[in-house]
Amino acid sequence: MHGLINRSLEGFIRDTYGKNTWKDVAKAADLGFDSFESMLEYDDALTYAVLDAAAALLVKPRETLLEDMGTYLVSNPKVEALRRLLRFGGVTYIEFLHSLEDLHERAKLAVPELHLPQLHLSGQPQTGDLKLVCAGGYVGFGHVLLGLLRAMADDYGALVLLDGIDKGNGSGEISIQLVEASFADGRDFSLANPDAGAT
Repeated sequence: MHGLINRSLEGFIRDTYGKNTWKDVAKAADLGFDSFESMLEYDDALTYAVLDAAAALLVKPRETLLEDMGTYLVSNPKVEALRRLLRFGGVTYIEFLHSLEDLHERAKLAVPELHLPQLHLSGQPQTGDLKLVCAGGYVGFGHVLLGLLRAMADDYGALVLLDGIDKGNGSGEISIQLVEASFADGRDFSLANPDAGAT
């Protein structure tokens, strides 16, 4: 598993539950080191050992932790760059959903070694009934994606109903019902760099 994914998992645990919890998880998973390196490759079993250790220590199902991680990746200020990257996908939540089909290739351009699943959106945008199919990803990726989609709906101010089905082997599908595109004020977002002009 790519170090960026492991590093994101570490950051989620550390920022959400504290440094001491991360240390306990790392010890229980028998990592043998304190922190993942972003650009290294790790055995998938090591990542799942961390997930299992965190689930046991926090008394939460692995699926819940993964969904919470997806929310963290969009909503936590420490990972604002990912939120900005996703918001570049479109002005509306529907446009953002369509942009996810290009996520695999965009990730490959940025980090060739990073393996993200193929995503395919189908359904009726006019009625708001959509389905996002995830194929060829890491086991549990669909749960991360579910949390990310919930958080991005809040980011856009959209009211959506989401339901995920994990088909195993890194595949799954998420049913998306867009109830109202402009249900609430979304978070502020500008295409301009927020730090531009700062002195």
